[in-house]
Amino acid sequence: MEETTKDGTRLWAVAQALARAADAVRGGVRSRVPPMLLFTDPERTPKPWEIAARMPAGSGVVYRSFGAAEALETAGRLRAITRERGMALLIGLDAELADRVGADGLHLPERALSAAYALSGKRPDWVLTGAAHSAAAARSARDLDAVILSPVFPAGGASSGKPALGLNVLAEATGGVTRVIALGGITADKAGGLQGSSAYGLAAIGGIAEAFGA
Repeated sequence: MEETTKDGTRLWAVAQALARAADAVRGGVRSRVPPMLLFTDPERTPKPWEIAARMPAGSGVVYRSFGAAEALETAGRLRAITRERGMALLIGLDAELADRVGADGLHLPERALSAAYALSGKRPDWVLTGAAHSAAAARSARDLDAVILSPVFPAGGASSGKPALGLNVLAEATGGVTRVIALGGITADKAGGLQGSSAYGLAAIGGIAEAFGA
């Protein structure tokens, strides 16, 4: 990993440790989902390709365009960077955009999780993740490679007004059949608290942007 900060190294080490522990519980069967995911945000990560260019091989980016006019251009830049660095690129909700840039899969918001069944059959090559905001939603998720549970810790941005779920809810959520990745308030300082939670990995916006930003 080139030009990595100490915080970046710490985040990646925790993510890998979580993935190893979660895979061991499943008899050593490895998941195709990256154990560390950068979630993009138009305001907080205006140039996500610059962050991706410093992230390690084996990690990934979830690009959420929110209907931006430059979505195709940004997704294309991210595809080039992630392919060069051996990273995965998932697109938020927009299957057409994912197809156009040759993304590795799709991330579904909680309201669209019912689409996972059809997508998993139509595109078995795609990595599919979905958002969940409660232990019940995470445990009931099906046809996904991983569930992204949030907000685990007090978070900023759009989740700033939502109460943190906490580690107890995270532990409860990981009792389902689908791997769970923790999102929300994840930083290098807080990531260690995820150890022992049975979470498969971690995801962040600001925490990863700060740790791997230029």
